[in-house]
Amino acid sequence: MSKVSYYTAEGLKKLRDELNRLRDVERPKASQAIAEARDKGDLSENAEYDAAKEAQGLLEMKISKMEEVYSNARLIDESQLDTSKALVHSTVRIKNLTNGTEVKYKLVAQSEADLKAGKISVDSPIGKSLLGKKVGEVAEINVPAGTMKFEILEITRD
Repeated sequence: MSKVSYYTAEGLKKLRDELNRLRDVERPKASQAIAEARDKGDLSENAEYDAAKEAQGLLEMKISKMEEVYSNARLIDESQLDTSKALVHSTVRIKNLTNGTEVKYKLVAQSEADLKAGKISVDSPIGKSLLGKKVGEVAEINVPAGTMKFEILEITRD
């Protein structure tokens, strides 16, 4: 059974654009590389042909996985999000109870995650521990060094 993922309009557009690029640009390039390698002679001893066929297989596998993700993607209306608890596409400001630092993260689908942009996956350890929590609650995250505790300070839709 495939997993449903929730996307913003921007995230869904990026996913669709990447899938279209793989189908419309990369797939014909892979076919062209195979054709060029085939024209170079004996296929049984043609490493270039073997490499092109392997690259095509990997590309087709990537396209297939992206098609599955896209077919199970759902657009989420961020204006309708409940801000009483942390959900997908919530922006959560948290405080590390060990060192007192505060950070702000937007909880997103795995394919939209970008730590530099402050977007973490709901499938990550921190994301999983924040889901469903309310302001004032403490999320505990098990890490190799022990347990980290984060207090939820604020939940918004921005």
